[in-house]
Amino acid sequence: MKLARRSFLKAVASAAPAAALRHLVAQTPASAPAIQPHVVASGQDVTGHLHPLGFSSLAFKVDPAETSANLFIIEHRNLLPDSGPALHMHLSQEEWFYVMEGEVVLQVGDQRLHLRTGESVLAPRLVPHTFSATGSSAHMLIAFTPACKMEQYFIDAAASPSLAATEAFMNRYDMKWSGPSPFWKH
Repeated sequence: MKLARRSFLKAVASAAPAAALRHLVAQTPASAPAIQPHVVASGQDVTGHLHPLGFSSLAFKVDPAETSANLFIIEHRNLLPDSGPALHMHLSQEEWFYVMEGEVVLQVGDQRLHLRTGESVLAPRLVPHTFSATGSSAHMLIAFTPACKMEQYFIDAAASPSLAATEAFMNRYDMKWSGPSPFWKH
């Protein structure tokens, strides 16, 4: 009797993980509809509209809707020296910077970083950061993950560039304004 009980318990114990896995698979939604690949031309925006910020022109390259809001990629063209965003931090996402052309200086936390063409850096969430071109101008790709409210921030910032670097405006988009950029010329 003891042996039969032990065999029964072993059988139940080995079947339980398989049953749980089958249950989880049954609860997993079908994969999302496939996004059709599409080329976004150089200097073009996936939405068909560029977004001027005053210190650069933005093109959205990967729309958050294409990635279930997990990724948003923008292209900064003609980033001017002594400009850029206010010092700020993101509450919910990392921000990755890749210099395509020119040179950029970044403040990430307490570190001052100089990036040249082909170099990149990740600014972790909850770490204040900002950037500016050095020289005449720069060209960068910037990725946000997850996307959160960044797409809407840039749409609204392009409509009101003078407000884009203000504390109240930035705070509406899950960012925390930390102060003026150390790269701005006063």
